[in-house]
Formats: sequence, C-alpha cells, structure tokens
Amino acid sequence: MKLSKLMLAMSLVVGIMSTATAQITMRNSISVGQNSHQGEAIDTLAKEVEKRTNGRIKIQNFYSGSLGAERESIESVQLGTQELTTTSTGPVPNFVPETRILDVPFLFRDKAHARAVLDSPIGQELLGKFESKGFKALAWGENGVRHMTNSKRAVNSPADLKGLKMRTMENPVHVAAYKSLGIVTTPMAFTEVFTALQQGTVDGQENPLSVIMAANFDQVQKHLTLTGHVYSPAVILMNKGTFDKLSAADKQIFLDSAKEAVKANRARVDKDDANGVAELRKKGMNVIENVDKSKFVATMGPAMAEFEKQFGKANLDRIRNFK
Repeated sequence: MKLSKLMLAMSLVVGIMSTATAQITMRNSISVGQNSHQGEAIDTLAKEVEKRTNGRIKIQNFYSGSLGAERESIESVQLGTQELTTTSTGPVPNFVPETRILDVPFLFRDKAHARAVLDSPIGQELLGKFESKGFKALAWGENGVRHMTNSKRAVNSPADLKGLKMRTMENPVHVAAYKSLGIVTTPMAFTEVFTALQQGTVDGQENPLSVIMAANFDQVQKHLTLTGHVYSPAVILMNKGTFDKLSAADKQIFLDSAKEAVKANRARVDKDDANGVAELRKKGMNVIENVDKSKFVATMGPAMAEFEKQFGKANLDRIRNFK
C-alpha cells in the first residue's frame, strides 16, 4: 500500500515536472519562399525564440503560402488556429483600418525615413491598434519600396501605364491610387500572381525588388520601372490570446526576438536593393531606373486629394515631415 502510494506520488511529481518543461510548438508563415527578406525574418525569429527559451518554445515555419495566402493567414492568427504570421500590409487594412495611411503613395522620402517613422511613437501607436482586433503586433518589418513590372511595354511616364491590367494588393488605397494612373486594377492574393502573369490574366504587377526576385517574376515579366511609388511595410503578428498566456519573461523574449528578426529582414532588403537591378538585367529584364516621379504624383492628384480628406492633412504631414 505504502509502495503504491509512493509510486503514485512520484508519478504525479514527474507529470508536473514534464508539464512545466513541456515543449511548445507554434507556427509562423509567409507568402514568399524561404530564400527571401521575409524568410530571413521568420527564420531569425524562430532561432532567437528557441535559443532564448532553451528550446522550450519552438516555431515551425511555413513558406510560399503553404498555410494560405496572406489574408487567410491573418484570419487564422486572428481566430487562433495559427499562432503567428509575417505579412505585408497589403491585406492588413481589412483587419486594422488605421494602417491604411502607410499605403499612401510617395508618403515616405526613402527607406530610412520609413524605418524611422515605424520605429517612432507613430509606428508604435499603429502597432497598438492591432490589439482590439485579436492580434499582438510584435514589430514592423519591411517589404521595401515598390516598383512596377509588366510584359507589354517599357514604362517611362504615367501615360505608359494607361490601360495596363495590373495585379494590385487587396488594399483600397493602392487600388484608388493606381486607378488614377489609368491602370486597370485587379486585386489578387499574392499566391495567385505568378500564374496570372504567366497566363496573361494580368499584364503586370508592382512589388519591391526583394519580392520580384524571390518570386522569380523575371520569368514572366519583361519590363521593370523603378517608380518607387509606395513603401511597403511588413508586420509580425501573433494571436493575442497566445501572447497573453505567456509569462512576462516569455513575452519579452518574443518582443526582443522580433527586433532581431526585423534587423535581419531589413538587411536582406538592403542587399536585394543593392544587387537587384543588376541581377534582374542579367536575367533579361529591361530596367528603367530614372523616371520623373513628380509626373506620377501630379497624375495621382485627384487620388492624393482624396487621401488628404480621408486621413487628414495633419496626419499625413506628421509622417511626411518626420525627421
């Protein structure tokens, strides 16, 4: 009797110890391949979290939209059926409307300006807007500065865009802006874009050099123009319930690991921007590097005026004039 009680007590202790040290596995996803700027982000996040928790928390990464397109992955994180996703801000305004302001064309002077804004109280305020929607936004990452590609003709000015069927992100700000350029917009999930370009469903698309390279768009697009019309952030999202259940120490580990992920992500964007034009030319793309951006801004005039009404000139100027 005593022996059986002792064995029961020991089994309970072992059970408690194993529960306390049980390994937690979470899932993170991106819509592009592992060898990419977003791949750098999620691989770094997983490595840092595992290292800082001594292997107690592991993150399993999924690439190339294998858990669904960006919007679907965001929905899964919101519902809690997936713990994490790292996504462009394209579909994010459908969940957190306040983030739409970041997608206004020619809002940022360059990447350095955009990064400074996102790392400032302005960016942190926007991250806080995610919480009431079921997310913990761990950090702003980066897609980069967006440029236009197509299979039909070289684009030297806004007039060359008229009538082109272009895939756009599922983002109302982008759609309104590009329509003002005479583009026939076709909102579409990123996972569908390569096939749509290949089959001629759309003539072109627009993305940062990092994405153009990672997605091998040079195989289905001939012309690239460095329009630099929109800076495209990314964001590392976690289900809020999952984050809230973590200990204070583990919460800080995720926040600190996300900072390291962003460093790796931005470094890869810088590398791709530095090498991208030469690489894409080598692969046969016709690249136009110098365009008069003021002509694009002027052509977008009606849309830009609408954005000022929608977001408030003071709010836009707060970002434009940030130093």
